[in-house]
Amino acid sequence: MPKTALTKDEVKEMLILVADRIIENEPMLSEADRNLGDGDHGLGMKRGMEAVKEKLAGGVDSVEKAFANTGMAMMSSMGGASGAIFGTLWRNGGKALAGREAFDGQGLADLIKAGLEGVMARGGAKPGDKTMIDALHPAMLKAQEVAALPLNDAITAVAQAASDGRDASKAMIATMGRAKTLGEGSIGFPDAGACSVAVIFDAMRDYICA
Repeated sequence: MPKTALTKDEVKEMLILVADRIIENEPMLSEADRNLGDGDHGLGMKRGMEAVKEKLAGGVDSVEKAFANTGMAMMSSMGGASGAIFGTLWRNGGKALAGREAFDGQGLADLIKAGLEGVMARGGAKPGDKTMIDALHPAMLKAQEVAALPLNDAITAVAQAASDGRDASKAMIATMGRAKTLGEGSIGFPDAGACSVAVIFDAMRDYICA
């Protein structure tokens, strides 16, 4: 039955499903990165999410800590740019939920907004640079729009916005990182980080709407 809000333990279960989905999608994420970069994004994300599963296995104290601990596990296990960026997404997003007893549509909006702001401040990317921001920013805009809806309806709309953002990144010219050297050769391929963002929100939707 679809869930209109999650307890801290349900948030933990959701994040474990997110981790499993990223691990399952490592070949796709690695291929996406090979098209534009050095091909290590998928393996890095897999390593990070294996650490997340280990970190969450002992339980969580709060909704905030479930997300923040996810970020810290990714930062400490992945290294490199992706570890810092995806770790910041979860850690900053979790901090925005301090004191919340449940995770609802407004919590989803606050999580993504704080996470996006942290990622943009840390990495310097903006919408249109062909990075994970191009999936995360439209997800944030949609989350703000649907914050008053039940969580299951909100996450359905947000997951679609993230997937649309990933697809839109195919038409962009990369301006950041290793892909920048490809110039117009980067057109036609989605950004690997944007692919990861889409997988994450799809997994969240599947848990919440099950």
